[in-house]
Amino acid sequence: MSFTDKRAENVYLAKLAEQAERYDEMVDAMKKVAAEKQELSVEERNLLSVAYKNVIGARRASWRIVSSIEHKEESKGNADNAAKVKEYRVKIENELTDICNDILKVLDTDLIGNDNNSAECKVFYYKMKGDYHRYLAEFLQSEGRSQAADASLQSYKDATEISNKELPSTHPIRLGLALNFSVFYYEILNSPDSACHLAKTAFDDAI
Repeated sequence: MSFTDKRAENVYLAKLAEQAERYDEMVDAMKKVAAEKQELSVEERNLLSVAYKNVIGARRASWRIVSSIEHKEESKGNADNAAKVKEYRVKIENELTDICNDILKVLDTDLIGNDNNSAECKVFYYKMKGDYHRYLAEFLQSEGRSQAADASLQSYKDATEISNKELPSTHPIRLGLALNFSVFYYEILNSPDSACHLAKTAFDDAI
């Protein structure tokens, strides 16, 4: 099977896995495409993004639910139950960490360093990098949270610098970046003023 045929097969398998809602296998197929270290097409980028978004999204939702239950058990004074819930929460956090580190490695090793990347690709990848460091910052504590937040901030800044120079203000990736960057300011840095300013600037530039 030729190089091109193998790539097409993996893309097809990723689409098939998406239809079957088997997102772990969708991730595996798209990692093989990314490992070729070639510029991804718009379709391939979106498949990679959707695969990881679904894998991480389910666990982020689980983490929020379990964290809420843990707080309720603590507030009721149910120490034994709270301890069990905490153990479960830590298990989910370990899964989240593994997934985030996995896509961050793919981005750094296989995608971001490609000299042939278009500006659109670069912004997309740095935005993704910012997103997954942000997801780590959502649940990590102390130094781990600080490091994840710093890495997320830098990635969003890198994406924004390229975006402002190379992409039109109405480009969907540029707008999506501004939205996610503003979420980072609001949720991770607890800076609603900066979040609103960033989002409003992006909106005003686009109209």
